[in-house]
Amino acid sequence: MIDVTCAIIRNEDDEILVVQRGEYTDNALKWEFPGGKVNEGESFEECIAREIEEELSIDIVICGKLPDTQYYYADKSVNLIPFICDTLDEMPFLSEHIDFKWIEAEQLLSVDFSEADVAVAENYLRKIGKQSSYKSENKSVLPDNNDLKGMITGMMGTRDADRIASSVTDDPQIILNLIEYSFSDDKKLAFRSSWTLTKVCDIFPEMIHSHLNRLSESLPQITNESVQRSFLRIISLSDLNKIGVKQHGIIADICFQSLRSGFSAIAVRAYSMEILYRLTVTYPELKNELLATINMLQGESSAGIIARGKQIAKKLFI
Repeated sequence: MIDVTCAIIRNEDDEILVVQRGEYTDNALKWEFPGGKVNEGESFEECIAREIEEELSIDIVICGKLPDTQYYYADKSVNLIPFICDTLDEMPFLSEHIDFKWIEAEQLLSVDFSEADVAVAENYLRKIGKQSSYKSENKSVLPDNNDLKGMITGMMGTRDADRIASSVTDDPQIILNLIEYSFSDDKKLAFRSSWTLTKVCDIFPEMIHSHLNRLSESLPQITNESVQRSFLRIISLSDLNKIGVKQHGIIADICFQSLRSGFSAIAVRAYSMEILYRLTVTYPELKNELLATINMLQGESSAGIIARGKQIAKKLFI
């Protein structure tokens, strides 16, 4: 019987994070609650904190525990130890999984989970006194731009962000509005707008190309770390050749500052490291500085950042 911890991670909207396994893993393409095997001498609480850092690069707070669940697969037996956790991070940095989504608790039993996770989902629903009531995706007509701000501030979760992002082909002005709202003093509006921009980048990356210079130039003035994280994610997923040389310098400065700062969020550091690595392809002279910065991080960062730094350090001089 293998002891494995997992986390039911809730965001500020009380949605639950689920992640999808890769094509060439056990239970390929199935969804699950994130977590992993308990190391020898490690407490269950230490294990789940470590696994979430390594797999998702997000911070969690353990709020409770569900009953253990035993499941007998054909080739192994698993004792699944579930923890209920909260996070302020909306955007995990995937290192082992291929996808993630935030869903309402009532939708949990509609997810194509690995078998052991189904029992965990059922136990969680019983604990919070809710039943599964999956609602199918209904296409809605996007309101005109005068109502877009209200729609963003009223978003209930990932599905609403995806719906807005999917509508930009019908009205490209939406992208301009999302960028404008990202600079708002209203932190909730700014975060949700920038987060929705990352969804546009995921679905229609070519529609972001003409805005990359503006996003890059704005980085030094951004004080909202959630917006900075979103913009860095977009840049990390984009073709850096679509960004001007001047903007490359701005991006490099911000990324090095974020890596060296003891206060930057895990995801900001992870995206910064990836961007700098990709910049070394064009600017090999950055390699030594990046390697020195990665070495500096080894003694003071989270397990996830340390692991990512080691991976990039190996690739720097291949």
